[in-house]
Amino acid sequence: MVINVRTAVDLGASLAQALRYVNAWKSRTVVVKYGGSVMMSGVSSAGRDTVIEDLVLLKGAGVDPVLVHGGGPEITRMLERLGKTSRFVDGLRVTDEETMEVVEMVLAGRANKMLVSMMTAAGGAAVGISGKDGKVFQARKQDGPEDLGQVGEVESVDTTVVKLLSTNGYLPVIASIGIGREGQSYNLNGDHAAGALAAALGASKFILLTDVPGVLAAGVDDRPLSTLRAGEARRLIGDGVISRGMIPKVEACLAALSAGVPTAHIIGAAQPHALLVELFTEQGVGTMITP
Repeated sequence: MVINVRTAVDLGASLAQALRYVNAWKSRTVVVKYGGSVMMSGVSSAGRDTVIEDLVLLKGAGVDPVLVHGGGPEITRMLERLGKTSRFVDGLRVTDEETMEVVEMVLAGRANKMLVSMMTAAGGAAVGISGKDGKVFQARKQDGPEDLGQVGEVESVDTTVVKLLSTNGYLPVIASIGIGREGQSYNLNGDHAAGALAAALGASKFILLTDVPGVLAAGVDDRPLSTLRAGEARRLIGDGVISRGMIPKVEACLAALSAGVPTAHIIGAAQPHALLVELFTEQGVGTMITP
């Protein structure tokens, strides 16, 4: 076999750069939000598999990833099987008592344990919990012009259980459900819950995995913006360039930045090894938002 010296040199340089990043990231916390739309549908199996593989590899490299997940499409499918129609107000699912039971069954049960199983199959050690466990997400009923039932917003975050799992070698997998002061369950916006957890943990990065490659630049072939400052992001929301489902994601990033998280990232889960590329290369793959 003939060795291509140029290829070997380029590979060596890439490996050296990646190893420098790996060493710099040891013992740092990275909170990753895995949305239900990319978990359950719309992403190739290769893209979905590399997310799990990347998380396991990060843990093995000494980084402390924490995964927060949703499961909206799966909840909708389960409700349809039960003959119940989903209703949304401003993107939030109206959650009566019966719907909350299904939300909890899907998120804390099926979706959560599926992710744990996938990580185990990839060689990792994961523990799945919901935000109710250890009062990770203590929540209150979300106020608004319309009663949304058991839709909540994070009131406080207790990181004790998450840190206990991380420091003992486990990868925490957390369903976006909150618990009220009287023990009631609340359906949380997963993006905002993950951002609040990133802030409470003092995470070095907050990463949102989505079904689009990042915050798209209008009129530039729908390519994602590589970097975006917080002030510019707010302006783009006001101008309508950032719209619909991307708004709560960007707002979650802005809230995390305001609470002290150094950088927040919105990246496409379909990109193979997107997490590794975003963390361990200079150029990354999605949109990095800075204070």
